[in-house]
Amino acid sequence: MTERILVDQLAARTDGPVLVSGWVETVRDQKKVQFVILRDETGAVQLVNPATRPDPEKADQDAAALALTDTISNLAHGTFLTVTGDLKHDERVKLGGIEIKIASIEVAAPALPETPIAADSSLDKRMDWRFLDLRQRRNNLIFRVSTTLEHAMRQYWVDRGYIEIHTPKLMSSPSESNAELFSLDYFGEQTAYLAQSPQHYKQMAQAAGFGKVFEIGDVFRADPSFTSRHATEFTSVDAELSWIDSHEDVARMQEELLQTAIRAVKNAHGDEIAELFGIDVVVPALPFPRIPLAEAREIVAARGYENPRTDGDLDPESERQISAHVAETYGHEFVFITDYHPEIRPFYHMRDEATGLTRSYDLLFKGVEITTGAQREHRIDVLERQALEKGLKLEGLEHYLDFFRYGVPPHGGFGMGLARVLMLLLGESSIREVTFLFRGPTRLAP
Repeated sequence: MTERILVDQLAARTDGPVLVSGWVETVRDQKKVQFVILRDETGAVQLVNPATRPDPEKADQDAAALALTDTISNLAHGTFLTVTGDLKHDERVKLGGIEIKIASIEVAAPALPETPIAADSSLDKRMDWRFLDLRQRRNNLIFRVSTTLEHAMRQYWVDRGYIEIHTPKLMSSPSESNAELFSLDYFGEQTAYLAQSPQHYKQMAQAAGFGKVFEIGDVFRADPSFTSRHATEFTSVDAELSWIDSHEDVARMQEELLQTAIRAVKNAHGDEIAELFGIDVVVPALPFPRIPLAEAREIVAARGYENPRTDGDLDPESERQISAHVAETYGHEFVFITDYHPEIRPFYHMRDEATGLTRSYDLLFKGVEITTGAQREHRIDVLERQALEKGLKLEGLEHYLDFFRYGVPPHGGFGMGLARVLMLLLGESSIREVTFLFRGPTRLAP
C-alpha cells in the first residue's frame, strides 16, 4: 500500500488497509491504548494502537509492538509522519466516525517537544511563528476560501473575454504619486520603484487594444500605518475595460464579480465558515446601493458623528457610520460612495463636465473601504492639465503619457485589496490573520 489517502477521502472508503500522512496534533498515551490525532491539509483522523508495555515477567514480548508503542509515546506535537494501518468505520468515534488501527509509523521529521506558541499567544508572537500558526484548521480554511474567491473571480472574467496580464513590479517612475514609494538602486544607473499598483499598465493594455484585462498580484506601499487594514505589501485585485460610458459600467461589473465570487465561497465553504468563524456568508443582492459623497457626509452628520477630515473625504468612522445606515435602510453589506472631488482623487480620474466632480467611487464592505474605481481620463490634453494641477512633473510621466498620444478608447477600472475582502468576509479583526505572510512597517520576517 503506497497510495497516500487524504483524510477527507477516508469516510468514502471501505474498511481495510490505508496509508495516511500528516502531522501530530495530539497524543493520548494511556496505559492500555494510545490515541493519536493526525491532521493533514484536509482534516483530522484518529489513530489507535493497543499499547504493548515492557513486562519483565514476559520473556517473549513482541519487539515490533514494543517499538511501536515507544515511538507513539515519544511523538511530539507537530511531528510529520506516515502511518499505515486498517481503516474502520465506527459510529462511536467522535471524530468523523472513523479511525485507523496503526500497523506502522514512519517519522518523516520529528518536532521539538516544546512549541513556541500557544492558543493564547499574542498576534505578533503568532506572526513570528506563522508556519506553526497556519497549521490550525481555522487558518487552513482562510486560504481555501481565498483560493475559491480568486478562482471564481478569474472564471467570471475569463468567461466574459477578459485577458489576464502580469504587470511589472519594478518601475522607472511612480505608478500613482510620489508618496508611499519604495525606491531602490537599480544597478547603480538609476532609481527604480516598487509598483504601488498596476494602474499605468492596465491603461496601457487599453491603448494596446486588449479591451478588457485583469490582474491579481502584489503591490507595495511605503505607508507607515499600523492599522488593522494596512500593509506595505499586499495582493491587489485589478480590472480595466474599454468602451465604457461612465464609472457606472465599472461598478456594475464589480458588483456582479463580487456576487459571483461570494456565492462560490458560500457554496463551497459556507457551513465550515459558520462552524469555525461564526459567520453566515451573505450573497449580496444586485444592484449595490449607491450614495454620492456629499449625501453620505450629511447622513453621517445626521447620525451624530462629526467627521474630523477637512478634505471632504470620509474617515474610517464615517465609513462605518454610512455602512450602518445602509445596513439599516437597505439591508445590504456593500455600498458605493460616488462623486468625489478632484482634490481627493488621482490626476487620471475623469471629471464630469457638468458637476466638476470625478467619475469615481469607493466601495465599502461592512464599513471598510475595499475598492477605488473610476472612469479614466483618456484625452491627452486634459490628462496633462490635470497632472500639472496636482503638482506633478510631466517629465516623470512621459512613459505613461505616451500611451495616450496614439489613441486610446474611453476606459475605466478598479483596484481592490484581497486581504481586506477576506478579513471582512470572515469577520476577522486584522488583515494579518488572512495574509499568508504579513509585511508591515516593522515586519519583514519570516
